[in-house]
Amino acid sequence: MNSKCTQKRSRSHEEFYSLVRKQTSSQLVARKLVIFAQNDPMEEMLNTLPQRGKLEWIGLRPKKRAPLQEVGEALLTVEEGLAGDHYAGESGKRQLTLIQAEHLQTVARLLGREEGISPQLTRRNLVVSGINLLAFAERQFQIGEEVILEMTGKCHPCSRMEKNLGAGGYNAMRGHGGITARVIRGGVIRLGDAVSLVL
Repeated sequence: MNSKCTQKRSRSHEEFYSLVRKQTSSQLVARKLVIFAQNDPMEEMLNTLPQRGKLEWIGLRPKKRAPLQEVGEALLTVEEGLAGDHYAGESGKRQLTLIQAEHLQTVARLLGREEGISPQLTRRNLVVSGINLLAFAERQFQIGEEVILEMTGKCHPCSRMEKNLGAGGYNAMRGHGGITARVIRGGVIRLGDAVSLVL
Protein backbone atom coordinates (compact mmCIF):
# COMPACT_ATOMS: atom_id res chain seq x y z
CA MET A 1 0.00 0.00 0.00
CA ASN A 2 2.79 2.39 0.95
CA SER A 3 4.67 1.41 -2.19
CA LYS A 4 1.68 2.26 -4.39
CA CYS A 5 1.22 5.64 -2.70
CA THR A 6 4.90 6.38 -3.15
CA GLN A 7 4.67 5.54 -6.87
CA LYS A 8 1.61 7.80 -7.31
CA ARG A 9 3.36 10.68 -5.55
CA SER A 10 6.44 10.09 -7.68
CA ARG A 11 4.41 10.24 -10.90
CA SER A 12 2.60 13.37 -9.69
CA HIS A 13 5.91 15.05 -8.91
CA GLU A 14 7.29 14.16 -12.32
CA GLU A 15 4.20 15.58 -14.06
CA PHE A 16 4.40 18.74 -11.96
CA TYR A 17 8.07 19.35 -12.69
CA SER A 18 7.47 18.56 -16.36
CA LEU A 19 4.83 21.30 -16.49
CA VAL A 20 7.18 23.69 -14.69
CA ARG A 21 9.93 22.97 -17.20
CA LYS A 22 7.54 23.53 -20.14
CA GLN A 23 6.27 26.80 -18.68
CA THR A 24 9.80 27.97 -17.95
CA SER A 25 10.84 27.02 -21.48
CA SER A 26 7.92 29.02 -22.97
CA GLN A 27 8.82 32.02 -20.86
CA LEU A 28 12.44 31.82 -21.98
CA VAL A 29 11.37 31.62 -25.63
CA ALA A 30 9.09 34.64 -25.13
CA ARG A 31 11.92 36.60 -23.53
CA LYS A 32 14.29 35.65 -26.35
CA LEU A 33 11.73 36.81 -28.93
CA VAL A 34 11.37 40.15 -27.17
CA ILE A 35 15.15 40.57 -27.01
CA PHE A 36 15.44 39.56 -30.67
CA ALA A 37 12.77 42.08 -31.71
CA GLN A 38 14.53 44.81 -29.75
CA ASN A 39 17.84 44.07 -31.46
CA ASP A 40 16.48 43.26 -34.91
CA PRO A 41 17.73 45.84 -37.46
CA MET A 42 14.67 45.33 -39.68
CA GLU A 43 12.30 45.93 -36.77
CA GLU A 44 14.26 49.07 -35.91
CA MET A 45 13.93 50.34 -39.49
CA LEU A 46 10.20 49.59 -39.58
CA ASN A 47 9.75 51.61 -36.41
CA THR A 48 11.75 54.54 -37.76
CA LEU A 49 9.24 56.91 -39.34
CA PRO A 50 10.02 60.49 -38.31
CA GLN A 51 7.77 61.97 -41.00
CA ARG A 52 4.40 63.36 -39.96
CA GLY A 53 1.60 63.30 -42.48
CA LYS A 54 -1.34 65.65 -42.79
CA LEU A 55 -5.06 64.92 -43.08
CA GLU A 56 -6.09 66.66 -46.30
CA TRP A 57 -9.64 65.46 -46.92
CA ILE A 58 -12.52 63.67 -45.17
CA GLY A 59 -15.43 62.07 -47.00
CA LEU A 60 -18.55 60.26 -45.79
CA ARG A 61 -20.66 57.86 -47.82
CA PRO A 62 -24.21 58.36 -46.50
CA LYS A 63 -25.57 55.52 -48.64
CA LYS A 64 -24.16 52.75 -50.78
CA ARG A 65 -23.16 54.10 -54.22
CA ALA A 66 -24.19 57.61 -53.15
CA PRO A 67 -21.70 60.46 -53.77
CA LEU A 68 -19.32 61.14 -50.91
CA GLN A 69 -19.98 64.16 -48.72
CA GLU A 70 -16.91 66.26 -48.01
CA VAL A 71 -16.71 67.36 -44.35
CA GLY A 72 -14.27 69.33 -42.22
CA GLU A 73 -14.32 66.97 -39.26
CA ALA A 74 -15.69 63.56 -38.30
CA LEU A 75 -16.28 61.36 -35.29
CA LEU A 76 -14.72 57.91 -35.05
CA THR A 77 -15.73 55.27 -32.50
CA VAL A 78 -14.37 51.81 -31.72
CA GLU A 79 -17.83 50.26 -32.11
CA GLU A 80 -19.04 51.97 -35.30
CA GLY A 81 -15.96 53.26 -37.05
CA LEU A 82 -16.64 56.44 -39.03
CA ALA A 83 -19.91 58.02 -37.85
CA GLY A 84 -22.21 59.01 -40.70
CA ASP A 85 -20.70 56.57 -43.19
CA HIS A 86 -22.97 53.81 -44.51
CA TYR A 87 -20.23 51.27 -43.77
CA ALA A 88 -20.27 52.15 -40.04
CA GLY A 89 -20.55 49.09 -37.81
CA GLU A 90 -20.45 46.52 -40.63
CA SER A 91 -16.90 45.23 -40.23
CA GLY A 92 -14.33 45.57 -37.50
CA LYS A 93 -11.48 45.14 -39.97
CA ARG A 94 -12.56 47.74 -42.50
CA GLN A 95 -14.09 50.59 -40.57
CA LEU A 96 -12.61 53.23 -42.85
CA THR A 97 -10.32 53.66 -45.85
CA LEU A 98 -7.36 55.96 -46.46
CA ILE A 99 -5.43 56.96 -49.57
CA GLN A 100 -2.32 59.06 -50.13
CA ALA A 101 -2.66 62.43 -51.79
CA GLU A 102 0.54 61.69 -53.70
CA HIS A 103 -1.04 58.56 -55.16
CA LEU A 104 -4.02 60.54 -56.41
CA GLN A 105 -1.54 62.67 -58.33
CA THR A 106 0.15 59.56 -59.71
CA VAL A 107 -3.15 58.05 -60.86
CA ALA A 108 -4.09 61.34 -62.52
CA ARG A 109 -0.81 61.37 -64.46
CA LEU A 110 -1.23 57.73 -65.48
CA LEU A 111 -4.65 58.60 -66.90
CA GLY A 112 -3.42 61.80 -68.52
CA ARG A 113 -5.76 63.97 -66.44
CA GLU A 114 -3.97 67.26 -65.95
CA GLU A 115 -6.84 68.59 -63.84
CA GLY A 116 -6.18 65.90 -61.25
CA ILE A 117 -8.62 63.51 -59.59
CA SER A 118 -11.21 64.33 -56.97
CA PRO A 119 -10.92 62.13 -53.84
CA GLN A 120 -14.67 61.56 -54.12
CA LEU A 121 -14.12 59.45 -57.25
CA THR A 122 -11.94 56.94 -55.39
CA ARG A 123 -14.56 56.52 -52.64
CA ARG A 124 -11.93 56.57 -49.89
CA ASN A 125 -12.78 58.21 -46.56
CA LEU A 126 -9.54 60.00 -45.77
CA VAL A 127 -6.79 61.54 -47.88
CA VAL A 128 -3.39 61.88 -46.21
CA SER A 129 -0.26 63.59 -47.53
CA GLY A 130 3.39 63.55 -46.51
CA ILE A 131 3.72 59.99 -45.20
CA ASN A 132 3.77 56.48 -46.70
CA LEU A 133 0.59 54.79 -45.52
CA LEU A 134 1.98 51.33 -46.27
CA ALA A 135 4.59 51.95 -43.57
CA PHE A 136 1.72 51.45 -41.10
CA ALA A 137 1.42 47.74 -41.98
CA GLU A 138 0.71 45.73 -38.80
CA ARG A 139 1.09 48.94 -36.82
CA GLN A 140 -0.99 51.60 -35.16
CA PHE A 141 -0.99 55.27 -36.11
CA GLN A 142 -2.50 58.42 -34.70
CA ILE A 143 -4.53 61.21 -36.30
CA GLY A 144 -4.79 64.45 -34.37
CA GLU A 145 -4.75 64.45 -30.58
CA GLU A 146 -7.23 61.65 -29.92
CA VAL A 147 -7.72 59.03 -32.60
CA ILE A 148 -5.59 55.91 -32.94
CA LEU A 149 -6.09 53.56 -35.89
CA GLU A 150 -4.62 50.23 -36.90
CA MET A 151 -3.96 49.27 -40.49
CA THR A 152 -5.82 46.07 -41.38
CA GLY A 153 -4.88 45.67 -45.03
CA LYS A 154 -4.56 47.21 -48.47
CA CYS A 155 -7.60 48.78 -50.10
CA HIS A 156 -7.65 47.26 -53.57
CA PRO A 157 -9.59 48.99 -56.37
CA CYS A 158 -12.96 47.67 -57.44
CA SER A 159 -14.72 47.71 -60.82
CA ARG A 160 -16.30 51.08 -59.99
CA MET A 161 -12.93 52.74 -60.63
CA GLU A 162 -13.37 52.01 -64.33
CA LYS A 163 -16.67 53.90 -64.29
CA ASN A 164 -15.55 56.74 -62.00
CA LEU A 165 -12.14 57.36 -63.57
CA GLY A 166 -12.78 56.29 -67.14
CA ALA A 167 -11.11 53.65 -69.32
CA GLY A 168 -8.02 52.27 -67.58
CA GLY A 169 -9.10 53.60 -64.19
CA TYR A 170 -9.01 50.20 -62.53
CA ASN A 171 -5.47 49.44 -63.68
CA ALA A 172 -4.27 52.94 -62.83
CA MET A 173 -5.48 52.46 -59.25
CA ARG A 174 -3.73 49.11 -58.81
CA GLY A 175 -0.99 49.57 -56.23
CA HIS A 176 -2.35 53.03 -55.37
CA GLY A 177 -5.64 52.13 -53.67
CA GLY A 178 -4.56 52.99 -50.14
CA ILE A 179 -5.27 51.06 -46.96
CA THR A 180 -8.09 49.91 -44.69
CA ALA A 181 -8.08 50.51 -40.94
CA ARG A 182 -10.00 49.94 -37.73
CA VAL A 183 -10.41 52.27 -34.76
CA ILE A 184 -8.37 51.49 -31.65
CA ARG A 185 -9.22 54.73 -29.83
CA GLY A 186 -12.04 56.99 -30.90
CA GLY A 187 -12.38 60.73 -31.06
CA VAL A 188 -12.76 63.61 -33.50
CA ILE A 189 -10.51 64.15 -36.52
CA ARG A 190 -10.21 67.44 -38.37
CA LEU A 191 -8.69 68.69 -41.59
CA GLY A 192 -5.05 69.59 -41.04
CA ASP A 193 -4.55 67.02 -38.25
CA ALA A 194 -1.10 65.40 -38.04
CA VAL A 195 -0.75 61.72 -38.91
CA SER A 196 2.07 59.74 -37.28
CA LEU A 197 3.21 56.26 -36.30
CA VAL A 198 2.48 55.10 -32.75
CA LEU A 199 5.55 53.53 -31.16
